[in-house]
Amino acid sequence: MTIKSLSLIALFFAVVFPSIAFSQSKPNIVFFLADDLGWTGLRCFGSDFYETPNLDRLASEGVKFTNAYSACTVCSPTRASVMTGMYPARLRLTDFIAGQNRPHAKMTIPDWTKGLEKKRTTIAEALKEGGYRTIHVGKWHLDFPNQSDQGPTAHGFDVTHGKPQGTRGYYINEKTVEKLGLKSNYSTDYLTDKAIEEIGRSTEEPFFLYFAYNVPHTPIQGREDLVEEFKKKVNTSAVHRNPIYAAMVKSLDMSVGRVLDTLKEKGLSENTLVVFTSDNGGLTQRNGKHDGFTENLPLRRGKGSAYEGGTRVPAIAYWPGVTPKGVECETPIMTIDYYATLLEIAGLGPNADVDGKSLATVFKNPERTLQRNLFWHYPHYHAGGDGPYSAIRSGDWRLVEFLEDGKLELYDLSNDIGEKSNRVETHPEKATELKAELYHWRKSIAAQMPVENPNHDPARETEVSRAR
Repeated sequence: MTIKSLSLIALFFAVVFPSIAFSQSKPNIVFFLADDLGWTGLRCFGSDFYETPNLDRLASEGVKFTNAYSACTVCSPTRASVMTGMYPARLRLTDFIAGQNRPHAKMTIPDWTKGLEKKRTTIAEALKEGGYRTIHVGKWHLDFPNQSDQGPTAHGFDVTHGKPQGTRGYYINEKTVEKLGLKSNYSTDYLTDKAIEEIGRSTEEPFFLYFAYNVPHTPIQGREDLVEEFKKKVNTSAVHRNPIYAAMVKSLDMSVGRVLDTLKEKGLSENTLVVFTSDNGGLTQRNGKHDGFTENLPLRRGKGSAYEGGTRVPAIAYWPGVTPKGVECETPIMTIDYYATLLEIAGLGPNADVDGKSLATVFKNPERTLQRNLFWHYPHYHAGGDGPYSAIRSGDWRLVEFLEDGKLELYDLSNDIGEKSNRVETHPEKATELKAELYHWRKSIAAQMPVENPNHDPARETEVSRAR
């Protein structure tokens, strides 16, 4: 049979049976992003209380990444890294928007960029240009304060759905529930309904669904029936034992399950890449005090801090026919990598401007390693953690530099995942090597640095004012 004959047959099937042609085209992409979910926030990642059967099943059917990281210890910079594939320090979007100030602290934070600039080509814009229908559901948190013409649709999304007006915390007011005919007053359920509706509308072209959850971010408010369910299961000797927080995690898992069920019901599962991760570690303390919401143990500390608990997060990838079943991948990855990954699997080619690397080959072969270092730069203060810091992970080694005083901490994560033993004195050559790498990286991307504060007042240095 000639090439011309094969081409004519392919054209015939594409016209007469478009669903068959579509099933062989670009994969759909569903990207789930949890908010403040720590590394052990799922049962399949070690929780001894939270119940996540849908995400556990997803991990058992796909690849579970045990060394996955967010690009920042707080949310907006990580979200920007997902959207652009760039380090937050390169974007100069280095704190949650609009951030906060400590006017009397030892250091003055830099004049950072408090929003995602339109000059940046987002993954939604790139995929839309490549023929995808682009859908945003949930949290955005990348807009400049007090500016108009913003939001997801200004950055490449065809449609966006957020919480209904009048929602307080996670609860939708009764009038809105009645007006919209909702079965639940919990906003996560509402957003899931919207995600499912949009999947149903995406039948003519491949789609990219970016479902950015609000849970389990504060305020700690669980769906009432789930809270009552977990109150009966509390084990005071467990690491995780907050029933309200557990209810929030359960609502997240239930939502993921409903979306996955929808994909299956509509015959889309086999041609859909599903990715799940979080924007930073779980919040364990505020204003220097442990809040009791959750724990990231065995990792040290949590959201806002310089340690592993602030940036190591759960991550799962499931792509039928590509990802092997139930495999753990130890290769360190970061949220900067998803941009290049999604471009490659959509057949859109590489983007030279990104900092991340495509994980497509890692999805296929989880034993594959990526030869590179990972970096963090947070020139800010945070109520939940430490002051300004930079960090590098190189192999199993992690070096942290605290920018107030230049103090260095070096950890061997292969046998000290809790970062308890500072190895600077026992391994000075490694500390010097990684410090040089860190400084070179900061210079290469023109990272903004905090400077000494002429108004430093030791008696008032922990006072916080909201940035504007």
